[in-house]
Amino acid sequence: MPGPAAGTTSAAATTDVVCLGESMVTFRPSRPGRLADVPSFGRGIGGAESNVACALAAAGHRVAWVSRVGADGFGDHLVDAIAAYGVDTSAVRRDPDRPTGVYFRTATDRATDTHEVAYYRAGSAASAMSPHNVPHETLSAGRFLHLSGITAALSADCLALLHELTAPRSGRPLISFDVNHRPGLWRGSEAGPDVLLDLARRADLVFVGEDEADEAWGLKGADAIRAALPEPALLVVKRGAEGATVYSSPRPGAHLGPRPGPCADTAAAAATDTVTDVPALHVDVVAPVGAGDAFAAGFLSATLRGLSVRDRVRHGHLMAAAVLTVPGDLTDPPPREHADRLAALDDDAWGRLRLGPGWTGDDQEVRTT
Repeated sequence: MPGPAAGTTSAAATTDVVCLGESMVTFRPSRPGRLADVPSFGRGIGGAESNVACALAAAGHRVAWVSRVGADGFGDHLVDAIAAYGVDTSAVRRDPDRPTGVYFRTATDRATDTHEVAYYRAGSAASAMSPHNVPHETLSAGRFLHLSGITAALSADCLALLHELTAPRSGRPLISFDVNHRPGLWRGSEAGPDVLLDLARRADLVFVGEDEADEAWGLKGADAIRAALPEPALLVVKRGAEGATVYSSPRPGAHLGPRPGPCADTAAAAATDTVTDVPALHVDVVAPVGAGDAFAAGFLSATLRGLSVRDRVRHGHLMAAAVLTVPGDLTDPPPREHADRLAALDDDAWGRLRLGPGWTGDDQEVRTT
C-alpha cells in the first residue's frame, strides 16, 4: 500500500473531528458565462468533507482528513492546500494508478438552470477507498467522524466503507453525516435515496436540506423529515433563507454524552424532541458555494464547545455567511470572540444583522437592517 502523503503530524486520540471523503482540484471561472465561453479559470480546492475539515481547523479545532489522492501534481496541491489550514493530512494515501479528481464549474448558483459543473472524477484515487485500504486507527481517533452522502455514490467500495464505519459498535466515534444528495452522482442507479436514508438513520448528528429531502425522499417539511429519521440524537434541517430547525433527542449523544445503545422505540424518542428554530441571516452574497459545508463546520465547532443548540445553529449561519461573502468555497472564519458576540445577540438584534464582504474582521462594524 502506498505510504501517507506529506502533511502535518498524525492524528492522536485527542482529535476533535476526523473527516473522510474525496477532495478535488476546482477550476473556478474568471467571469460569469457558459463553460463553453469562459476563457480562463482559477485553481482552488473543493470537497464537502475537506471543506468542513479546513473550516474547523481554521476555527482552532484539531482535525484530520482521510482520503486518497493520485500520485500527481493535483494530489500534491490538494494535500498542501488542506494542510495549510492546519488539518492533519498524514493519513491521506497516494494512489500510483489512479488520478486525483478535478472539476470545472460556472459562477452561478448550483440551484439555477444556468449552473454547469463538469466533473472528471470517474476512476479517481478517492473512488478506490474501501474497508481494506483506509487507516482505521485514524478514523476512530476523533470525538466525531464526519461523513457525507457524496462518498457513498463514488463506488461500491466507498459505499461498503461507509456501511462499515456507521455500523453500531462499542467505541464508535459520534457520526456526523451530511446527506448531500447529488442526483448526478447516482445516475444509472435508483438506490441513491434509500442508501442515503439508511446511512442517515445510523448517524448521531445529521444535516439535511429541506429541498434535498423533498427531492430524494419526497418528504415535505421538517416534521416529515424527522418522522423518517427518528434515530439521530440531533437532526438539523436546513430551510434555506428561512433558517434551520433542529430536533434534539433527550437521549445521550445529543450533548456529546456517552453513546446510547439501540433505542427500542425511536418514534417515542422523537416524540419527546426539543425543537429549535433559528432564523437565517441577511447576507450580501458574493458567491453561493460552500455554504452548506461551512454551516456544518460552524455547528460542529459550537457543539464541541458545548454551546446551546440555538447558538450552534447561529455559529453555523455565521460560518456560512463568511463563505458566502467571498468568491471561493473556503475562507477563514470570523475570530471566535467576534462570532460569540454576534451569536449572543437577542432575537431582535440577530434578525436585524446584515453581513457583507469584509464582515469577518474583528474590527469591522456589522450592519443592521
